[in-house]
Amino acid sequence: MGAVGLAGLTQVNAQNWTLTPQSNVGFEIKSVGLSVVKGKFNQVQSKMNFDSNASQKASTNFVLDVNSLSFSKPSLKKMIMGEDLFNAAQYKTVSFKSTNFTSLGQGKYNIAGNLTLRGVTKPVVFNTTLKPNASNPKILDVQSSTIINRTDFGMKKAIGGAGEKVNIQLSGQWQAI
Repeated sequence: MGAVGLAGLTQVNAQNWTLTPQSNVGFEIKSVGLSVVKGKFNQVQSKMNFDSNASQKASTNFVLDVNSLSFSKPSLKKMIMGEDLFNAAQYKTVSFKSTNFTSLGQGKYNIAGNLTLRGVTKPVVFNTTLKPNASNPKILDVQSSTIINRTDFGMKKAIGGAGEKVNIQLSGQWQAI
C-alpha cells in the first residue's frame, strides 16, 4: 500500500462498523478433488470496533444464519444442510468473536478469535486486509480468510467426496455506523 493508502488508514479512528449488504461471507470446499462447492451466507449480523491507531483494542463479531445459505451447486443443498454437515435443523447459526487483532503492517492483520459451528467452539485466525476506500472515507475494503477442518466441528468425513479443508472467506466492505 502506498503512502496515500497508509495516510487514509491512519485517518480511520475508533468507530463502529458493519458489513455492507453487498459483502460476501461464505466458504468453499473441494468436492471429489476437482470442482469447488461454494456457499454464501445471505443473512449476516456483523459488528467491528476498529481504530487503525490502536488496532490491539479492535474487536469484531459475526452471527451467520445457516438457513440463509445459498450454494453454487444447489443440488447439494439437502446434503450440506443435513445432519452430517451443518445440521441446520439443530444448529441455526455460525458465530465468530474476535479475541485479538495483530497488526502486520500495511493494512494487514491477523484476527484471532473463536468460531462456533455446530455447537463446537474452536480458535481460528483470519488473515485480513483492511484498506480505506478511495472514494468514501466511511468505507473500509476488506478481504479475510481462514482454513478449518470440517471434522474439528463435528462434521462427518468424506460426505459425497467433499474434502476435509474448508476455506472461509469474507470479501466486501465495512461501513461506519
